[in-house]
Amino acid sequence: MRILIVTDAWHPQVNGVVRTLTETRRELVHFGHRVDMITPQDFRTLPCPTYPDIRLALFPYGRVAKTIRDLAPDAIHIATEGPLGLAARRYCLRQGLQFTTAYHTRFPEYIHARIRLPLSLSYAWMRRFHGASAAVMVPTRSVADDLIARGFTNVVLWGRGVDTELFTPGERDRLDESRPPRFVYIGRVAVEKNIEAFLKLDLPGSKWVVGDGPLLARLKAHYPDVHFAGVFPQAELARFYRAADVFVFPSLTDTFGLVLLEAMACGTPVAAYPVAGPRDVVGDSGAGALDDDLRRACLAALAIDREHVRQIAERFSWTSAARQFERHLHPNTQPEPGAADSAALTDDALQ
Repeated sequence: MRILIVTDAWHPQVNGVVRTLTETRRELVHFGHRVDMITPQDFRTLPCPTYPDIRLALFPYGRVAKTIRDLAPDAIHIATEGPLGLAARRYCLRQGLQFTTAYHTRFPEYIHARIRLPLSLSYAWMRRFHGASAAVMVPTRSVADDLIARGFTNVVLWGRGVDTELFTPGERDRLDESRPPRFVYIGRVAVEKNIEAFLKLDLPGSKWVVGDGPLLARLKAHYPDVHFAGVFPQAELARFYRAADVFVFPSLTDTFGLVLLEAMACGTPVAAYPVAGPRDVVGDSGAGALDDDLRRACLAALAIDREHVRQIAERFSWTSAARQFERHLHPNTQPEPGAADSAALTDDALQ
């Protein structure tokens, strides 16, 4: 099958959406499919307001339309709600083409955190965007339940995986001369990640932040005792995960949190709030501590057996996740889906 994926998030961005699409594309090619991409790399772009590392395509409709016509894909997947996603959606609707979408990111909550736009307005827009798709793929059942409660009617599950060969237990770096225990956060340094909830905690040992983002300079100035390591390529992150005694995930808005799995694959227990993402990935597996009191979660996670944490991470596979994605595609050789088909919530289990 010839599959087209349209995404506003792509390399050189470093985030969970890019990683998910990269791994999914690799698996789909391994299955024997041809996978083409429409990404910002092929367009003139401008920086996203409040987040200049993200580049947004300028006036992409004509080129997007021509690319879809020329490729004539069997199945179209629109991964993001940005300019490229909007252009592809518009073309598909005009031409009567089926497509699927994905809900990777809680944009309503992110926008609200930045400019206080009421959630009701942004969720109304999101319902309209995704309501035209044959299926909107979401990473966990918690997110599916949230969207269904907000009036989404075409939700299916598409899980996530982890590279258990890249992220693996091994020698634990001392991270300079910082004091143990070491509490480590890895990810975007941005307001929606709620990082200050971690940095404000009174914890023994030392705190580390690995990553970059618009809040980095301010947090460095406000928390001089925290070790800010900067940004590293994915291949080098495993040493930070392994060095951590606890991986701290303070976000309240992530739909999944691939970094949770990466930490767990390295044997590092997780401390997080009991919200969507940690609740679905860690839950009651014993691979971490979830608590409304993040300090209490951090201290409890110190006692967790690292070998058990690794065993839980091994349940998650990119191959299984890509097979879910493949099953949810709607090739345009099929008739238009009926209401029952597009509204169904599958029972695909996260693996």
